[in-house]
Amino acid sequence: MAPDSAPARKPRIDAERNRQRLLEAARAAFSDGGVSVSLEEIARSAGVGIGTLYRHFPTRDALIAEVYRTEVQKLCDTAQDLAHSRPPLDALRTWLLLFVDYLSTKLILVEAFKSMVGDTSRLTAGSGDLLSSAVTLLVDRAVKSGDLAPNGIDPIDLLRALTGVAMAGAGPDWHLAAARMVDVLLRGVSRGR
Repeated sequence: MAPDSAPARKPRIDAERNRQRLLEAARAAFSDGGVSVSLEEIARSAGVGIGTLYRHFPTRDALIAEVYRTEVQKLCDTAQDLAHSRPPLDALRTWLLLFVDYLSTKLILVEAFKSMVGDTSRLTAGSGDLLSSAVTLLVDRAVKSGDLAPNGIDPIDLLRALTGVAMAGAGPDWHLAAARMVDVLLRGVSRGR
């Protein structure tokens, strides 16, 4: 087999574990101190050396982008899990509350996107498609179960409404306002059985 056609090697278990710890430490650090937190602090918090951080994420931009991608993917994977484990309306409500939590991280990372080198539109456009599919899955289940009125709302409008609350800068309690908005929105489109 030619070197160019060799199958990609799976990362070692310890390397993947370090990568996940770095992503978790970066998310926590960005949430607590913004994206200007030092990479050394993130590495220290993850329990690895700075060289390990740079092996996985050669630049701050690469780390920020991967934290963003990972958060979106986790949220979308959770939609699948909830669809299989919870009643439809409960699954949708739980996921929308998790979306509010995701917005906390996104608002911090959006500021970082403004300073990133290169075009971030592909990163954010791809995440929009994933989130749209996830919320549509849950809304469709709730409509089929009779919990939500058919044609009661475009699933994307739920996300837009919650994002609007977050972006409106409702002060330090925007998170609570957005969580309350989840129930307001669901009451507005439910069949009221």
